[in-house]
Amino acid sequence: MPIEIVCKIKFAEEDAKPKEKEAGDEQSLLGAAQGPAAPRDLATFASTSTLHGLGRACAPGPHGLRRTLWALALLTSVAAFLYQAASLARGYLTRPHLVAVDPAAPAPVAGFPAVTLCNINRFRHSALSDADIFHLANLTGLPPKDRDGHRAAGLRYPEPDMVDILNRTGHQLADMLKSCNFSGHHCSASNFSVVYTRYGKCYTFNADPQSSLPSRAGGMGSGLEIMLDIQQEEYLPIWRETNETSFEAGIRVQIHSQEEPPYIHQLGFGVSPGFQTFVSCQEQRLTYLPQPWGNCRAESELREPELQGYSAYSVSACRLRCEKEAVLQRCHCRMVHMPGNETICPPNIYIECADHTLDSLGGSAEGPCFCPTPCNLTRYGKEISMVKIPNRGSARYLARKYNRNETYIRENFLVLDVFFEALTSEAMEQRAAYGLSALLGDLGGQMGLFIGASILTLLEILDYIYEVSWDRLKRVWRRPKTPLRTSTGGISTLGLQELKEQSPCPSRGRAEGGGASSLLPNHHHPHGPPGSLFEDFAC
Repeated sequence: MPIEIVCKIKFAEEDAKPKEKEAGDEQSLLGAAQGPAAPRDLATFASTSTLHGLGRACAPGPHGLRRTLWALALLTSVAAFLYQAASLARGYLTRPHLVAVDPAAPAPVAGFPAVTLCNINRFRHSALSDADIFHLANLTGLPPKDRDGHRAAGLRYPEPDMVDILNRTGHQLADMLKSCNFSGHHCSASNFSVVYTRYGKCYTFNADPQSSLPSRAGGMGSGLEIMLDIQQEEYLPIWRETNETSFEAGIRVQIHSQEEPPYIHQLGFGVSPGFQTFVSCQEQRLTYLPQPWGNCRAESELREPELQGYSAYSVSACRLRCEKEAVLQRCHCRMVHMPGNETICPPNIYIECADHTLDSLGGSAEGPCFCPTPCNLTRYGKEISMVKIPNRGSARYLARKYNRNETYIRENFLVLDVFFEALTSEAMEQRAAYGLSALLGDLGGQMGLFIGASILTLLEILDYIYEVSWDRLKRVWRRPKTPLRTSTGGISTLGLQELKEQSPCPSRGRAEGGGASSLLPNHHHPHGPPGSLFEDFAC
């Protein structure tokens, strides 16, 4: 018959505490082997940081006067560094720039610029018909009439063609041009191209960019030299004053690149009769900075649509496009000098549309028409000088040669001489005065001066902040575990056979000799038979 023995063992409280401590130490060691270490405290981080003064301000120990002074010194240095860093950042954000001038070496050949000239008088008086006078009354100020003296109300004329009127009544270059030479070679009116501007019919020399004429030397006689007769007898009489009325006599001249259309009413200069005008040019290649340093228009920028009628972008082409859009909006037509296929405005509203064009543009870069400067631009600097012509001897000779009197020669003849001062170009480049590399260098200098830090020091601080923040987040997210309870008493139920197998006493003699170290007192009965119950329960 199996016998079940119930043993109730109660340990003393003093014996349980060391066991709990040993179990806690074992769990700590296991936790250290299985998970990350606890974050360093501020004193430990400060003692190993490369930031100057932090180790002394946060050293372990009592807060004495020395630590307080070190803390104040550290805070003052950090504040000074932040102030200097903010000043440097403000200076960088203003995007300062400078202009570097670099004269290029002389070249054997230089491309000659385009030269556009216009007679200030738009219509020749002798070329105007009665129909022209009638249609151009608002433009010229002349009273409308016919040959029989009929009133304007009774006149009937066909619809005018403004292009035809300008071609017929404008000054013809073949009549004005008396002599022409380019680099010592003879030239004629066939070397000029017709172009329309606000002055009507004008002429451009060397206009084709595909076949630009070269200049092989500098100085007078190496460029374009022309003699013109401005034909003052053909100037319109002033009957009444209009916005297009001109009191001057002479021509307007503009020197520009072949890719740029003439904008002569704003960019041209005047040449007076009775003088020989010398124009010394120098090619200037300008390079501007795009955003954020400037407002130039880069070639690769796609937000600006292609300008209709022009092969390349330029400020003049952009302004002409803006004028055209303003005229189309107001008058539903365009003027002759504006590109496009729209209907040309009739002469009776020509002045009204021209005035509206000037008012709508306003001449301001911040106005409704904003034309940014291209980032790469070629222009020609000019130095103008003049001498009076003709002298007494040449006046008689020119009068005989052209069958005119000397007074006519002095009042109508002029000489224009355009040439390169030297076959050198001047490069003017806009550069950033304070770039990112300079900003980083100044910030590094200020950082080293005030706090003795570097980029790696900032990485140390960020790493410590990340370490502390991540540890706290893990504590918040981790679920609390139920603590293990250690019982001071327990009840074990063992079978008799299990006691025999697990008994620490191998023999009876050892049990009797080691009674002092047994958990239970020895209940072995000396007179019992071997292998009895009391022998099995010895331990």
